[in-house]
Amino acid sequence: MSSAEGEAKQQPASSGTYEAGCHCGYVKFRFALSPPLPEYRVMQCNCSACTKLGYLLVYPKAEDVTWHNDSRGRCAEYRFNTKQKDQMFCPRCGTSIGIDFRDTRKPHTYGISARTIYGVDLDSLDYEKGDGMSRVPPARDLSGQWWDEERGKMK
Repeated sequence: MSSAEGEAKQQPASSGTYEAGCHCGYVKFRFALSPPLPEYRVMQCNCSACTKLGYLLVYPKAEDVTWHNDSRGRCAEYRFNTKQKDQMFCPRCGTSIGIDFRDTRKPHTYGISARTIYGVDLDSLDYEKGDGMSRVPPARDLSGQWWDEERGKMK
């Protein structure tokens, strides 16, 4: 899934390695990204999830992500719609970490929020506008409803 901490990997010359984590420091990780961030087009999607969770996503392969101190296991998860992807966040400070695409993408990939990268200058990044809003039905008010695990539907 992810490489062990301290394990050195050879990265192509056209990649960059970044340290990242949540606001409180409970979730920390390192990832390699190709091309490197100054050349990468960061996804800025307008779907309800990306908008509400504040995502600005980059997509490293899972094998290029090193989770420090079992930080992946520390992440809380939120699943919605098809429940095939984990929206990861810190259970202590609430920082949106990103998306674990699990088996929905081959090879296994993460969508990491660029906002988690230490020292990142968001104004210097190049963005690709995603139009998830037109591909996914709009969010609706689910207040007063909850997910019924037994029936597999909202109640």
